[in-house]
This record gives sequence, C-alpha cells and structure tokens, in this order.
Amino acid sequence: MSTEPLRFDTKIAVLLREDLEPWQRLNVTAFLVSGLGTQVPEVIGEPYEGADGVGYLPMFRQPVLVFQGTKETLTAAHARALSRALPRAVFTGDLFTTGNDRDNRAAVRAVPTAELDLVGLSVYGPRNAVDKVLKGARMHP
Repeated sequence: MSTEPLRFDTKIAVLLREDLEPWQRLNVTAFLVSGLGTQVPEVIGEPYEGADGVGYLPMFRQPVLVFQGTKETLTAAHARALSRALPRAVFTGDLFTTGNDRDNRAAVRAVPTAELDLVGLSVYGPRNAVDKVLKGARMHP
C-alpha cells in the first residue's frame, strides 16, 4: 500500500458570496455539493466500514475546497463555468425563502441566467479549468 498522498487531476470547489451569515455558508455549501454525486459518479469513493463491520455511506473521494468572493466575483465565475460547460450547481438568494425542492427549482427557473442573485456556486472539473473559473476568489478562512 502506497503512503504517497493522492493528487487529483480534478477539483471540487464551492464559491460562496462573502456577505453570507455563518449558518447560510454551511447550508449553501451542503446544498451545492449534494448534486455532484448523482451527476458525476466518479467523485464518489467507496463505502466506509468500521472495525466491527458497521457500514457507512461513501463520500467524495477528494477534498471539497471552499472559496469566497464578492457578488461580482461569483457572477464572473458562473459565466466562466458556463462557458467551459463544467458540471455546476447554483444557489440563489431566493432559495433562502423557499421550503422545499419544488419551490427551489421554480425560483431558479423564474429568473434569467444573467439576473440570478447568486450566493453560491459549486463546480467540478479539471484542476486548471476550475482554477480559471475561480479567478479572483480567495480561500474561505
């Protein structure tokens, strides 16, 4: 078994608008990454199992890096993710006022792409492409 750390050629990243409350940051991050495993199955690792045989769900096989930026940084990153056709998810300010998945989808559907009030974006793809999408963002403290 190798002791060398794994280096992934892909990146999972979340970009949050810097003015979110702490509870919002956690909630948005959880929602944004939840869709990746359903659409990009290679991001999911193997199931876990404890020494006594108790099983646990599989998780991402690589770290999720969390960044923050201004509203303008988020808008630019979203446009770059779209232009590169990278797998992505969005969270808009409107979703804080809905209470279920159906209403969440309707809230996003009601607004043209250029007018979305983005508060979060997740993106997955080759490291260099994701780095370009995140230009201007900084790591979340």
